[in-house]
Amino acid sequence: MTAADTHCPYCALQCAMTLTPAGDGAEVAGRDFPTNRGGLCRKGWTSAELLRRPDRLTAPLIRNDAGELAEATWEAALDLIAERVRGIQEESGPDAVGIFGGGGLTNEKAYQLGKFARVGLGTSRIDYNGRFCMSSAAAASNRAFGLDRGLPFPLADLDTAEAILMLGSNVGDTMPPFVQHLQGARGRGGLIVVDPRRSTTAKLTADGAGVHAQAVPGADMALLLGIAHVVIAENLHDREYLAERTAGFEAVKRSVAPWWPERTAQATGVPAQVIRDIARRMAAARSAYVLTGRGVEQHADGTDTATAAINLALLLGLPGRPGSGYGTLTGQGNGQGGREHGQKCDQLPGYRKIVDPAARAHVAGVWGVSPEDIPGPGVPAVELLESAGRPGGVRMLMVHGSNPAISGPDVARVREALGRLELLVVSDFFRSETAELADVVLPVLQWAEEEGTMTNLEGRIIRRRRAVAAPEGARSELWMMRELAQRLDAPGEWSLDPAEVFDELGRASAGGISDYSGISHELLDAGAEAYWPYPAGSSGTPRVFLDRFAHEDGRARMVAVRPSAGDAASGRPVRRRGGASGERGRAGASPGGAEARTEAGEGARANPDPERREAPGRAVPRGGELHLVTGRLLGQYQSGTQTRRVPELAATDAGLTAQLHPSAAADRGIADGARVRVRNHRGEVEATAKLSSDIRYDTVFLPFHFPGGESANLLTPAETDPMSAMPEFKHAVVDVVPA
Repeated sequence: MTAADTHCPYCALQCAMTLTPAGDGAEVAGRDFPTNRGGLCRKGWTSAELLRRPDRLTAPLIRNDAGELAEATWEAALDLIAERVRGIQEESGPDAVGIFGGGGLTNEKAYQLGKFARVGLGTSRIDYNGRFCMSSAAAASNRAFGLDRGLPFPLADLDTAEAILMLGSNVGDTMPPFVQHLQGARGRGGLIVVDPRRSTTAKLTADGAGVHAQAVPGADMALLLGIAHVVIAENLHDREYLAERTAGFEAVKRSVAPWWPERTAQATGVPAQVIRDIARRMAAARSAYVLTGRGVEQHADGTDTATAAINLALLLGLPGRPGSGYGTLTGQGNGQGGREHGQKCDQLPGYRKIVDPAARAHVAGVWGVSPEDIPGPGVPAVELLESAGRPGGVRMLMVHGSNPAISGPDVARVREALGRLELLVVSDFFRSETAELADVVLPVLQWAEEEGTMTNLEGRIIRRRRAVAAPEGARSELWMMRELAQRLDAPGEWSLDPAEVFDELGRASAGGISDYSGISHELLDAGAEAYWPYPAGSSGTPRVFLDRFAHEDGRARMVAVRPSAGDAASGRPVRRRGGASGERGRAGASPGGAEARTEAGEGARANPDPERREAPGRAVPRGGELHLVTGRLLGQYQSGTQTRRVPELAATDAGLTAQLHPSAAADRGIADGARVRVRNHRGEVEATAKLSSDIRYDTVFLPFHFPGGESANLLTPAETDPMSAMPEFKHAVVDVVPA
């Protein structure tokens, strides 16, 4: 095979690269492209290492009578799956079988997976790990603008910004080539970063390059309300823009009135003068942007917090104005496209609502079925997983491109739920932690072995190209879904050609919010820049909202939001969250299998209470407790299934570390490099202390990439946002003690 121009397999920046076959793998070279301009991070440079791993899955695995995963033929594995689907659905109905998808699948596979769930299985029970990533940002954008595209402008537009307010995102570690787009704002002293840590990105504000607001974890909404208060009180808002392009200003004005800077300072830990300075810098800039990330969105009030950020951007007249705007930074490689075309429980292709009769009729026509045959809305990810093995829940689950045994909230409960399943089927190219719990594991293709498309954080559709041959035995999910559809006598076409599937996706999305009908593999191969919406006959939409927003009247909706009554930042009493009490130790590893998964397992819960729910409101530390925040490391990605297998990356980030302030550590008798236990009523992890004055005294940081008893999500709650169903990943209360 010859060299192939493609894109990185990791984050949503989707940096361009060229792969040249070499030996049994490939060599990586950076490629000039507007997002990365030839640069790659260490994950990108080492991405080809995974193509030659000896532990690559190359044959299906079925758990045998001894409880071990043993190699089997594809025919045996697919026959078993189809047989169990039929049997379970005959007994318990279509919704007894579910699918859990992933934000790293190509557009073609994400589309086909949604179609397979609804046509092949007839189930409404499909959702995906993007529910853990982008759902609050999506809900807020849909509510405000009528449309959800992460960045509604090309990333390169940031280059000329005079001010950028970035909340909850550490791009210096998560997508390093992004940093070059911040240099213009840095050079003008206008980079403003909100983060409880002096992260790699926050450090870019040093030496007059901007402002680092080191807010209390979970206080982002209060800070945004305080900044908005200053904007209005000092008459810095854009009155003409608000009158012509928005609705709801008066309600927002009333909602921010109580958040004068001094009160906001008490709730957030950010000095009042810094709050005023941020408001004035943003208002004075001729080109300004507000950007949010998971740090402010992965909360039980994440939709409202993102809405507060949007309200601030609207007050300043930024969205839809050339050279300014609001955006949210998608994390997963195809986090944008993965949610547009049918993996979400409430959506059909083209970002259509599944309850809309016209949408159902259109998609049914493309699929060759009756609209009545398409199931209605299902349940979001946390509820889907929690339902496993329970009355009325799923009895069988198929997992694609995801590792919920690490990435799920309150992950001991997720592992228990997976253990209640009668059949767990996992498609992956390595034996992930979820695959180790499975009854059937199916080996699928890696990024460099397949053709397809991805949609990056700008809403730009790009080509993924095959550069190397797949190992014998690995198969595309498109092939797998066709084989199962045939066994299940599913109607419709199930093409194996990604270009044909993409054309069908275009027809299914035509006329929808996320319209891909004017795009094809051929057009992309010819070098077209393709931003959705891209209806047939158009040239795409690099910048949306320039003339109007997507609501029927063309106006953006400003929605008044407030911290909840139990939130620490509200200034009102905080209720302690409910749940199991007492300490819980780490149990030994389970041998696997359906029965074994219901036993203790690593990090499993003693005497689990299936009816337990988190009490409303965000808990605050008391006594010696600390705020826990979680996030990513420079050399790791998501659950680490891929990056922990790259020796160069594993050597840099070997094992779980807990970042603590030196004074907080001294108060607990903890030395740098010592082993510590981080614990709460959900669970306990053991980590190595890493002391740094870059973190707040009242906060501890854990990365979430590690398996077993080092999974940070053993400590995070499963409480979810009422609008988006996003879990509260980014805040918990913990004790930290010497191990």
